[in-house]
Amino acid sequence: MKNVQKGFTLIELMIVVAIIGILAAIALPAYNQYTKRAKFTEVVQATAGLKADVEVCADDQNGDFTKCGTPGTNNIGALPGASKYVASVTIDAATAAITAKAVSANGLSGEDYVLTPTFANGRTTWAITGGCVAANVCKQ
Repeated sequence: MKNVQKGFTLIELMIVVAIIGILAAIALPAYNQYTKRAKFTEVVQATAGLKADVEVCADDQNGDFTKCGTPGTNNIGALPGASKYVASVTIDAATAAITAKAVSANGLSGEDYVLTPTFANGRTTWAITGGCVAANVCKQ
């Protein structure tokens, strides 16, 4: 009787290892970027209440943002506090631009998220700028 060996050859195993290595080299950076974006979502959400307040104020004040940049006046709520991923949130008194800054820890690098409002045709629109755009963690 003839013995038939079963199993994989060394070259076959090396090819599989090489394929897994290539896939890992592509997948790990994508996964790290994905988790950074997910963490930065908390920074974006920290501005949601102020955005709504500024939109209502701008509508009431016919687009005069100088009256919509001070917390506690014209229905502008208090600034949100710091959290695990949010270092600070501020609002500019003259332009009502909202700036949220991420922490420099927990996978984030202190990126800032700046929302600048404009008012036209009874509607407020927001321009997104800041370090988060360059870091590709927020939508522009």
